[in-house]
Amino acid sequence: MAHTILIKNIKGLVGIDDGNILKKSGAEMSQLTIIENAFLLLEDGKIKDFGSMNSSQFSVNSEPSTDNKTIDATGKFVLPSFVDSHTHLVFAASREEEFVMRIKGKSYEEIAAAGGGILNSAKKLQAMSEDELFESALLRLNEMMSFGTGAVEIKSGYGLTVKDELKMLRVIKRLKKVSPIIIKATFLGAHAIPPEYKQNRNGYIDLIIDEMLPQIAEEKLADYCDVFCDQGFFSVDETDKILNAAAKFGLKAKIHGNELGQTGGVQVAVKNNALSVDHLEFAGDEEIDCLKNSETMPVALPNCSFFLGLPYAPARKMIDAGLPVCLATDYNPGSSPNPRMSFIVSLACTQMKLTPEEAINATTINGAFALELSKTHGSIAKGKVANVFITKQIPSLAYIPYSFGVDLVEQVIIGGKLL
Repeated sequence: MAHTILIKNIKGLVGIDDGNILKKSGAEMSQLTIIENAFLLLEDGKIKDFGSMNSSQFSVNSEPSTDNKTIDATGKFVLPSFVDSHTHLVFAASREEEFVMRIKGKSYEEIAAAGGGILNSAKKLQAMSEDELFESALLRLNEMMSFGTGAVEIKSGYGLTVKDELKMLRVIKRLKKVSPIIIKATFLGAHAIPPEYKQNRNGYIDLIIDEMLPQIAEEKLADYCDVFCDQGFFSVDETDKILNAAAKFGLKAKIHGNELGQTGGVQVAVKNNALSVDHLEFAGDEEIDCLKNSETMPVALPNCSFFLGLPYAPARKMIDAGLPVCLATDYNPGSSPNPRMSFIVSLACTQMKLTPEEAINATTINGAFALELSKTHGSIAKGKVANVFITKQIPSLAYIPYSFGVDLVEQVIIGGKLL
Protein backbone atom coordinates (compact mmCIF):
# COMPACT_ATOMS: atom_id res chain seq x y z
CA MET A 1 0.00 0.00 0.00
CA ALA A 2 1.35 3.41 -0.93
CA HIS A 3 2.21 5.82 1.87
CA THR A 4 0.20 8.96 1.20
CA ILE A 5 -0.47 12.33 2.78
CA LEU A 6 -3.47 14.29 1.58
CA ILE A 7 -3.54 17.98 2.47
CA LYS A 8 -7.00 19.45 1.88
CA ASN A 9 -8.82 22.77 2.16
CA ILE A 10 -5.55 24.65 1.52
CA LYS A 11 -6.20 28.39 1.45
CA GLY A 12 -3.40 28.84 -1.12
CA LEU A 13 -1.16 26.19 -2.74
CA VAL A 14 1.87 28.22 -3.80
CA GLY A 15 4.49 27.75 -6.50
CA ILE A 16 2.74 25.50 -9.02
CA ASP A 17 4.48 24.64 -12.29
CA ASP A 18 4.75 21.82 -14.81
CA GLY A 19 8.14 20.64 -13.60
CA ASN A 20 10.02 21.96 -16.62
CA ILE A 21 10.97 25.37 -15.22
CA LEU A 22 14.60 25.40 -14.07
CA LYS A 23 14.80 29.04 -12.98
CA LYS A 24 12.92 32.32 -13.25
CA SER A 25 14.49 35.50 -14.65
CA GLY A 26 13.43 39.13 -14.89
CA ALA A 27 9.67 39.61 -15.16
CA GLU A 28 9.11 35.84 -14.73
CA MET A 29 10.12 36.21 -11.09
CA SER A 30 6.87 38.04 -10.30
CA GLN A 31 4.88 35.08 -11.64
CA LEU A 32 3.90 32.69 -8.85
CA THR A 33 0.98 30.40 -9.56
CA ILE A 34 -1.33 29.85 -6.59
CA ILE A 35 -4.37 27.55 -6.44
CA GLU A 36 -6.97 28.71 -3.92
CA ASN A 37 -9.06 26.20 -1.95
CA ALA A 38 -6.70 23.45 -3.03
CA PHE A 39 -5.62 19.92 -2.22
CA LEU A 40 -2.16 18.36 -2.46
CA LEU A 41 -1.58 14.61 -2.61
CA LEU A 42 1.84 13.22 -1.68
CA GLU A 43 2.63 9.56 -2.34
CA ASP A 44 5.78 7.56 -1.54
CA GLY A 45 7.89 10.68 -1.11
CA LYS A 46 6.79 12.45 -4.30
CA ILE A 47 4.15 14.98 -5.30
CA LYS A 48 1.40 12.84 -6.82
CA ASP A 49 -1.38 15.30 -7.61
CA PHE A 50 -2.89 18.69 -6.76
CA GLY A 51 -5.77 20.89 -7.79
CA SER A 52 -8.93 22.60 -6.65
CA MET A 53 -11.07 21.06 -3.90
CA ASN A 54 -13.98 21.45 -6.30
CA SER A 55 -12.39 19.33 -9.04
CA SER A 56 -13.04 15.69 -9.85
CA GLN A 57 -9.37 14.94 -9.08
CA PHE A 58 -9.98 15.55 -5.40
CA SER A 59 -12.84 13.07 -5.11
CA VAL A 60 -10.80 10.42 -6.94
CA ASN A 61 -7.71 10.93 -4.78
CA SER A 62 -9.42 11.34 -1.43
CA GLU A 63 -10.38 7.72 -0.86
CA PRO A 64 -8.96 6.58 2.50
CA SER A 65 -6.42 3.77 2.75
CA THR A 66 -4.69 2.07 5.65
CA ASP A 67 -1.58 4.20 5.23
CA ASN A 68 -3.18 7.51 4.34
CA LYS A 69 -2.87 10.62 6.51
CA THR A 70 -5.17 13.57 5.90
CA ILE A 71 -4.30 17.09 7.03
CA ASP A 72 -6.87 19.87 7.06
CA ALA A 73 -5.15 23.12 6.05
CA THR A 74 -8.14 25.44 6.33
CA GLY A 75 -6.91 29.03 6.40
CA LYS A 76 -3.32 27.96 5.75
CA PHE A 77 -0.87 28.17 2.85
CA VAL A 78 1.30 25.36 1.52
CA LEU A 79 4.62 26.21 -0.12
CA PRO A 80 7.49 24.23 -1.61
CA SER A 81 10.30 23.96 0.91
CA PHE A 82 12.98 26.62 0.74
CA VAL A 83 16.29 25.77 -0.91
CA ASP A 84 19.20 27.43 0.92
CA SER A 85 22.07 27.52 -1.56
CA HIS A 86 24.73 29.20 0.62
CA THR A 87 25.55 28.22 4.22
CA HIS A 88 28.51 27.65 6.53
CA LEU A 89 26.51 25.32 8.77
CA VAL A 90 29.50 23.39 10.15
CA PHE A 91 31.32 25.57 12.69
CA ALA A 92 32.75 25.23 16.18
CA ALA A 93 31.39 28.20 18.12
CA SER A 94 29.47 31.45 17.96
CA ARG A 95 31.27 34.82 17.64
CA GLU A 96 29.17 37.26 19.62
CA GLU A 97 32.33 38.94 20.95
CA GLU A 98 32.92 40.27 17.43
CA PHE A 99 29.30 41.42 17.32
CA VAL A 100 30.11 43.66 20.30
CA MET A 101 33.33 44.86 18.62
CA ARG A 102 31.29 45.98 15.61
CA ILE A 103 28.84 47.81 17.86
CA LYS A 104 31.84 49.71 19.21
CA GLY A 105 32.87 50.74 15.71
CA LYS A 106 35.33 48.11 14.46
CA SER A 107 35.03 47.23 10.75
CA TYR A 108 34.90 43.73 9.24
CA GLU A 109 38.46 44.19 7.96
CA GLU A 110 39.75 45.51 11.32
CA ILE A 111 38.25 42.54 13.18
CA ALA A 112 39.81 40.14 10.66
CA ALA A 113 43.22 41.87 10.96
CA ALA A 114 43.05 41.42 14.74
CA GLY A 115 42.66 37.65 14.38
CA GLY A 116 38.88 37.66 14.36
CA GLY A 117 36.52 36.74 11.60
CA ILE A 118 37.19 33.61 9.57
CA LEU A 119 40.54 33.01 11.30
CA ASN A 120 38.79 33.07 14.69
CA SER A 121 36.37 30.36 13.52
CA ALA A 122 39.26 28.37 12.06
CA LYS A 123 41.18 28.40 15.33
CA LYS A 124 38.14 27.16 17.25
CA LEU A 125 37.27 24.52 14.66
CA GLN A 126 40.81 23.12 14.56
CA ALA A 127 40.50 22.36 18.29
CA MET A 128 37.20 20.48 17.93
CA SER A 129 36.79 16.80 17.06
CA GLU A 130 34.91 15.53 14.02
CA ASP A 131 32.26 13.94 16.24
CA GLU A 132 31.67 17.20 18.15
CA LEU A 133 31.36 19.13 14.90
CA PHE A 134 28.93 16.57 13.52
CA GLU A 135 26.66 16.64 16.58
CA SER A 136 26.46 20.45 16.69
CA ALA A 137 25.91 20.72 12.94
CA LEU A 138 23.14 18.12 13.04
CA LEU A 139 21.26 20.20 15.62
CA ARG A 140 21.53 23.25 13.35
CA LEU A 141 20.42 21.26 10.33
CA ASN A 142 17.32 20.03 12.16
CA GLU A 143 16.55 23.60 13.23
CA MET A 144 16.81 24.77 9.61
CA MET A 145 14.41 22.08 8.46
CA SER A 146 11.91 23.11 11.14
CA PHE A 147 11.93 26.61 9.60
CA GLY A 148 10.96 25.21 6.18
CA THR A 149 14.30 24.52 4.45
CA GLY A 150 14.19 21.37 2.31
CA ALA A 151 17.62 21.36 0.61
CA VAL A 152 20.88 23.02 1.61
CA GLU A 153 24.46 23.70 0.58
CA ILE A 154 27.19 23.54 3.25
CA LYS A 155 30.72 24.86 2.79
CA SER A 156 34.03 24.03 4.40
CA GLY A 157 36.45 26.91 4.87
CA TYR A 158 36.92 27.11 8.64
CA GLY A 159 39.66 24.47 8.56
CA LEU A 160 42.40 26.14 6.51
CA THR A 161 44.73 23.15 6.96
CA VAL A 162 44.67 19.90 4.98
CA LYS A 163 43.57 17.93 8.05
CA ASP A 164 40.87 20.35 9.13
CA GLU A 165 39.37 21.09 5.70
CA LEU A 166 39.07 17.33 5.19
CA LYS A 167 37.57 17.03 8.69
CA MET A 168 34.87 19.57 7.82
CA LEU A 169 34.04 17.89 4.54
CA ARG A 170 33.84 14.48 6.23
CA VAL A 171 31.35 15.98 8.70
CA ILE A 172 29.26 17.21 5.76
CA LYS A 173 29.48 13.74 4.18
CA ARG A 174 28.18 12.22 7.43
CA LEU A 175 25.35 14.75 7.50
CA LYS A 176 24.43 13.74 3.94
CA LYS A 177 24.05 10.13 5.08
CA VAL A 178 21.67 10.87 7.97
CA SER A 179 19.78 13.88 6.64
CA PRO A 180 16.30 13.50 5.13
CA ILE A 181 17.06 16.51 2.90
CA ILE A 182 19.58 16.76 0.07
CA ILE A 183 22.87 18.41 1.05
CA LYS A 184 25.43 19.73 -1.44
CA ALA A 185 29.03 20.04 -0.18
CA THR A 186 31.31 22.89 -1.24
CA PHE A 187 35.07 23.00 -0.68
CA LEU A 188 36.06 26.51 0.43
CA GLY A 189 39.70 26.06 1.40
CA ALA A 190 40.28 29.45 -0.23
CA HIS A 191 38.25 31.26 2.43
CA ALA A 192 41.19 33.15 3.95
CA ILE A 193 44.98 32.97 4.12
CA PRO A 194 46.04 31.24 7.37
CA PRO A 195 48.41 33.24 9.62
CA GLU A 196 51.30 30.83 9.03
CA TYR A 197 51.10 31.58 5.29
CA LYS A 198 50.76 35.35 5.64
CA GLN A 199 54.16 35.86 3.98
CA ASN A 200 53.68 32.95 1.58
CA ARG A 201 50.33 33.24 -0.18
CA ASN A 202 51.47 31.10 -3.09
CA GLY A 203 52.47 28.38 -0.64
CA TYR A 204 48.92 28.16 0.70
CA ILE A 205 47.41 28.19 -2.79
CA ASP A 206 49.79 25.36 -3.73
CA LEU A 207 48.63 23.47 -0.63
CA ILE A 208 45.00 23.81 -1.80
CA ILE A 209 45.83 22.68 -5.31
CA ASP A 210 48.47 19.99 -4.67
CA GLU A 211 47.25 18.44 -1.41
CA MET A 212 43.67 19.35 -0.54
CA LEU A 213 42.00 18.94 -3.93
CA PRO A 214 43.46 15.47 -4.75
CA GLN A 215 42.38 14.06 -1.36
CA ILE A 216 38.93 15.64 -1.60
CA ALA A 217 38.47 14.11 -5.06
CA GLU A 218 39.72 10.70 -3.92
CA GLU A 219 37.23 10.57 -1.02
CA LYS A 220 34.44 12.23 -3.08
CA LEU A 221 33.96 14.83 -0.36
CA ALA A 222 32.74 17.83 -2.37
CA ASP A 223 30.33 18.73 -5.15
CA TYR A 224 31.63 22.26 -5.74
CA CYS A 225 34.64 24.51 -5.17
CA ASP A 226 34.28 28.07 -3.85
CA VAL A 227 36.78 30.93 -3.49
CA PHE A 228 36.43 34.17 -1.51
CA CYS A 229 37.41 36.56 -4.31
CA ASP A 230 37.47 39.97 -2.67
CA GLN A 231 39.73 42.68 -1.29
CA GLY A 232 41.90 41.35 1.53
CA PHE A 233 41.24 37.75 0.53
CA PHE A 234 41.93 36.15 -2.89
CA SER A 235 42.66 38.03 -6.11
CA VAL A 236 41.05 37.37 -9.48
CA ASP A 237 44.18 35.60 -10.74
CA GLU A 238 44.43 33.45 -7.60
CA THR A 239 40.73 32.61 -7.86
CA ASP A 240 41.11 31.66 -11.51
CA LYS A 241 44.07 29.39 -10.71
CA ILE A 242 42.22 27.56 -7.92
CA LEU A 243 39.02 27.10 -9.94
CA ASN A 244 40.95 25.77 -12.94
CA ALA A 245 42.61 23.22 -10.70
CA ALA A 246 39.28 22.24 -9.12
CA ALA A 247 37.68 21.79 -12.53
CA LYS A 248 40.25 19.11 -13.35
CA PHE A 249 38.84 17.13 -10.42
CA GLY A 250 35.25 17.62 -11.60
CA LEU A 251 34.32 20.30 -9.07
CA LYS A 252 32.11 23.04 -10.47
CA ALA A 253 32.73 26.63 -9.43
CA LYS A 254 30.92 28.81 -6.92
CA ILE A 255 32.24 32.23 -5.90
CA HIS A 256 32.09 34.58 -2.91
CA GLY A 257 32.32 37.86 -4.80
CA ASN A 258 31.83 41.62 -4.52
CA GLU A 259 31.01 41.59 -0.81
CA LEU A 260 33.60 44.23 0.12
CA GLY A 261 34.19 45.98 -3.20
CA GLN A 262 34.03 45.76 -7.00
CA THR A 263 36.98 43.41 -7.22
CA GLY A 264 36.27 41.25 -10.27
CA GLY A 265 34.49 38.39 -8.53
CA VAL A 266 31.56 38.41 -10.95
CA GLN A 267 33.78 38.47 -14.01
CA VAL A 268 35.96 35.56 -12.86
CA ALA A 269 32.81 33.61 -11.89
CA VAL A 270 31.35 34.01 -15.38
CA LYS A 271 34.71 33.20 -16.99
CA ASN A 272 34.75 29.89 -15.07
CA ASN A 273 31.09 29.07 -15.80
CA ALA A 274 30.34 29.20 -12.09
CA LEU A 275 26.96 27.88 -10.97
CA SER A 276 26.57 30.96 -8.84
CA VAL A 277 28.29 34.11 -7.65
CA ASP A 278 27.23 35.00 -4.12
CA HIS A 279 27.11 38.20 -2.03
CA LEU A 280 27.17 41.00 -4.69
CA GLU A 281 26.78 43.86 -2.22
CA PHE A 282 29.04 45.87 -4.54
CA ALA A 283 27.72 45.01 -8.01
CA GLY A 284 27.22 47.70 -10.63
CA ASP A 285 26.22 47.97 -14.27
CA GLU A 286 29.38 46.24 -15.46
CA GLU A 287 28.68 43.21 -13.27
CA ILE A 288 25.02 43.10 -14.35
CA ASP A 289 26.02 43.23 -18.03
CA CYS A 290 28.54 40.44 -17.44
CA LEU A 291 25.91 38.24 -15.77
CA LYS A 292 23.44 38.82 -18.62
CA ASN A 293 25.70 36.85 -20.93
CA SER A 294 26.02 33.83 -18.67
CA GLU A 295 24.22 30.98 -16.93
CA THR A 296 25.73 31.99 -13.58
CA MET A 297 23.07 32.60 -10.90
CA PRO A 298 23.44 35.82 -8.88
CA VAL A 299 22.89 35.00 -5.19
CA ALA A 300 22.14 37.79 -2.73
CA LEU A 301 22.69 37.29 1.01
CA PRO A 302 20.62 39.97 2.78
CA ASN A 303 21.24 38.54 6.27
CA CYS A 304 24.87 39.53 5.90
CA SER A 305 24.01 43.09 4.86
CA PHE A 306 21.54 43.38 7.74
CA PHE A 307 23.97 42.05 10.36
CA LEU A 308 27.16 43.80 9.19
CA GLY A 309 25.57 47.05 8.05
CA LEU A 310 26.70 46.55 4.46
CA PRO A 311 24.83 47.73 1.36
CA TYR A 312 22.25 45.28 0.05
CA ALA A 313 22.91 43.60 -3.29
CA PRO A 314 21.07 45.46 -6.10
CA ALA A 315 18.59 42.63 -6.62
CA ARG A 316 15.81 44.96 -7.81
CA LYS A 317 18.08 46.38 -10.49
CA MET A 318 19.20 42.88 -11.51
CA ILE A 319 15.62 41.64 -11.93
CA ASP A 320 14.63 44.77 -13.86
CA ALA A 321 17.61 44.10 -16.15
CA GLY A 322 16.20 40.64 -16.90
CA LEU A 323 18.44 38.58 -14.60
CA PRO A 324 17.41 35.78 -12.27
CA VAL A 325 18.12 36.34 -8.58
CA CYS A 326 18.51 33.77 -5.80
CA LEU A 327 18.42 34.49 -2.08
CA ALA A 328 20.15 32.44 0.63
CA THR A 329 20.92 32.76 4.35
CA ASP A 330 24.75 32.66 4.42
CA TYR A 331 24.17 30.99 7.82
CA ASN A 332 27.47 31.33 9.72
CA PRO A 333 28.69 32.44 13.17
CA GLY A 334 30.31 35.70 12.09
CA SER A 335 28.09 37.57 9.67
CA SER A 336 24.77 35.71 9.55
CA PRO A 337 23.82 33.72 12.66
CA ASN A 338 20.24 33.13 11.48
CA PRO A 339 19.07 30.11 9.45
CA ARG A 340 15.48 31.23 8.94
CA MET A 341 14.69 31.63 5.22
CA SER A 342 11.41 33.44 5.90
CA PHE A 343 13.42 36.30 7.40
CA ILE A 344 15.42 36.41 4.14
CA VAL A 345 12.11 36.81 2.30
CA SER A 346 11.21 39.71 4.62
CA LEU A 347 14.56 41.45 4.10
CA ALA A 348 14.24 41.02 0.33
CA CYS A 349 10.89 42.81 0.42
CA THR A 350 11.67 45.54 2.95
CA GLN A 351 15.28 46.33 2.04
CA MET A 352 15.71 45.18 -1.58
CA LYS A 353 12.20 46.07 -2.81
CA LEU A 354 11.33 42.65 -4.20
CA THR A 355 7.67 41.68 -4.22
CA PRO A 356 6.64 38.71 -2.05
CA GLU A 357 6.26 36.63 -5.23
CA GLU A 358 9.77 37.49 -6.42
CA ALA A 359 11.23 36.73 -3.00
CA ILE A 360 9.49 33.33 -2.83
CA ASN A 361 10.79 32.40 -6.30
CA ALA A 362 14.27 33.55 -5.28
CA THR A 363 14.27 31.24 -2.24
CA THR A 364 12.68 28.20 -3.91
CA ILE A 365 13.07 27.50 -7.65
CA ASN A 366 16.09 29.79 -8.12
CA GLY A 367 17.71 28.36 -5.01
CA ALA A 368 17.22 24.92 -6.52
CA PHE A 369 18.88 26.10 -9.75
CA ALA A 370 21.93 27.29 -7.81
CA LEU A 371 22.35 23.72 -6.50
CA GLU A 372 21.38 21.89 -9.73
CA LEU A 373 18.17 20.65 -8.09
CA SER A 374 15.49 22.37 -10.18
CA LYS A 375 14.22 19.11 -11.66
CA THR A 376 13.38 17.70 -8.23
CA HIS A 377 12.99 20.66 -5.84
CA GLY A 378 11.84 24.26 -5.64
CA SER A 379 8.22 24.11 -6.83
CA ILE A 380 4.97 22.17 -6.61
CA ALA A 381 5.06 19.89 -9.64
CA LYS A 382 4.00 16.30 -10.21
CA GLY A 383 6.89 13.92 -9.65
CA LYS A 384 9.02 16.34 -7.65
CA VAL A 385 10.25 15.44 -4.15
CA ALA A 386 7.48 15.93 -1.57
CA ASN A 387 9.21 18.67 0.42
CA VAL A 388 6.63 21.26 1.50
CA PHE A 389 5.63 23.24 4.54
CA ILE A 390 2.27 24.32 5.88
CA THR A 391 1.89 27.76 7.44
CA LYS A 392 -0.20 28.74 10.40
CA GLN A 393 -3.50 30.37 9.55
CA ILE A 394 -2.59 33.61 7.77
CA PRO A 395 -4.61 36.09 5.69
CA SER A 396 -2.39 36.22 2.59
CA LEU A 397 0.95 35.25 1.08
CA ALA A 398 2.28 38.78 1.70
CA TYR A 399 1.73 38.20 5.41
CA ILE A 400 4.85 35.96 5.44
CA PRO A 401 7.35 38.78 4.72
CA TYR A 402 5.11 41.34 6.45
CA SER A 403 5.37 39.51 9.79
CA PHE A 404 9.19 39.55 9.79
CA GLY A 405 10.91 37.45 12.43
CA VAL A 406 7.74 35.51 13.30
CA ASP A 407 7.82 31.75 12.76
CA LEU A 408 4.72 31.03 10.65
CA VAL A 409 5.75 27.45 9.73
CA GLU A 410 3.35 25.06 11.44
CA GLN A 411 4.15 21.71 9.82
CA VAL A 412 7.05 20.50 7.70
CA ILE A 413 6.88 17.54 5.31
CA ILE A 414 10.16 16.16 3.96
CA GLY A 415 10.22 13.31 1.49
CA GLY A 416 6.50 12.80 2.01
CA LYS A 417 6.87 12.40 5.78
CA LEU A 418 5.92 14.77 8.57
CA LEU A 419 9.06 16.08 10.22
